[in-house]
Amino acid sequence: MINKISNAWICSAKKNSVDPVFGDLILSNGKIKEIKKKNWNDYINDKTKGEKNSYDAKGKVITIPNVNFHEHIYSRLSKGLPINGATNNFINILKNLWWKLDYSLDHEMTRASAEMAVLESIKNGVTYIFDHHASPRNTIGSLDVIGDVFRKRNLNGVLAFETSDRNGELLKTESIIENSSRIDQDDPDIKYLFGLHASFTLNNDTLRTVSDFINDYDLGIHIHLCEDPADRKISTDKFGNLPLTRLIKYNLLNDKSIVSHAIHLTKSEYKKIYEHGSAIAFNPDSNLNNSVGIPDFENIPKDQTMLCGTDGMHANPAKTLKTFFLLMRHSGLSSEDAFERVINTYYNQIKFVKKFFSDFSTLNKYDKADFIIWDYVPPTPFNKNNFWGHYIFGILESQVSSTIKGGKFLMKDKKLVGINESVIQKEVYKQGERLFKEFKKLR
Repeated sequence: MINKISNAWICSAKKNSVDPVFGDLILSNGKIKEIKKKNWNDYINDKTKGEKNSYDAKGKVITIPNVNFHEHIYSRLSKGLPINGATNNFINILKNLWWKLDYSLDHEMTRASAEMAVLESIKNGVTYIFDHHASPRNTIGSLDVIGDVFRKRNLNGVLAFETSDRNGELLKTESIIENSSRIDQDDPDIKYLFGLHASFTLNNDTLRTVSDFINDYDLGIHIHLCEDPADRKISTDKFGNLPLTRLIKYNLLNDKSIVSHAIHLTKSEYKKIYEHGSAIAFNPDSNLNNSVGIPDFENIPKDQTMLCGTDGMHANPAKTLKTFFLLMRHSGLSSEDAFERVINTYYNQIKFVKKFFSDFSTLNKYDKADFIIWDYVPPTPFNKNNFWGHYIFGILESQVSSTIKGGKFLMKDKKLVGINESVIQKEVYKQGERLFKEFKKLR
């Protein structure tokens, strides 16, 4: 346990602002006991003395931890797979890469993927992960595999299994069981959403079954929504309704639900998502990689809860947030508008996480000692009036130096603590090689 972080810029999230305070963070029993202000000018003029039994942050910035709101841990072993077939459009990318990959996975591969994702996450200051899993031939127990890795590495997770009709009735039923069997688990570290793939692979009866369950137990869903125009076309052709219309018809949207991507929607559809209180998880790296486009940001209500995901492309939602800002500017939004939406995202993520973990730290007195230290020392004056300028153009461009959870270092000075990375990497390779061979069998 750490007792004190000294000489840090402590960026507590208040109700309407972040007011950086230079000083010491006093910790006790895994919580923040006190924030002790110090004089920055004394520090930069070497008038402060070194302290024993303290970690010296050396003027670096401390913020709340990063959160990944749409992760695909199962994608970790996808690097270099021998793709056989076209990848010229989104549906072919799914058929020839992702649906073959998830169909090849067993629990050992899933465990290795989770270990790899957790290491990457800790390095990026991520201690809360909303994962959307798929391993249709090894469904039952797969969320336990991921949850066990999270617990072992001291991370929090909100897990979901991707329910789909694309693999037939038996595997669909197993995915419903994997999601619904978690309802009685009282785990402070692992929570659950009901996972759905996308409207175009979900029959009406499946949506009706899921609706009955989540409304009986006050659960949200985690689904891909209109990631590509194909979702709209296939859903309309097969089921006579647009994807969002189907979700609303079956009462699947609520204030705990995440719709990921949500790119190809109209202004009125975005308004409906907002009115239902659901969150949109934006994944720009994946969207750009798949050439599926970006949203028309001006159609999205400013107060819509927009969250940052990575879609399994990487484990750095801070990068997502910066890309979100740049794409808004590129699409023509004013700097003021883009700043406002980034600020809203920062605060809305806190509100959303607290629906699952009420003790999520905002870096205030008596909060859990969960935070990250960035490798960023402000090069100019730093205060509540210019925090966001530092955050977007400085902090988000910096690496995470240390990750702290419950008053313990998970990573200290860019070195993982209590984790033998080499051992994990060797096991990851062994499972990756197994996956490579299984993947090649699927034509």
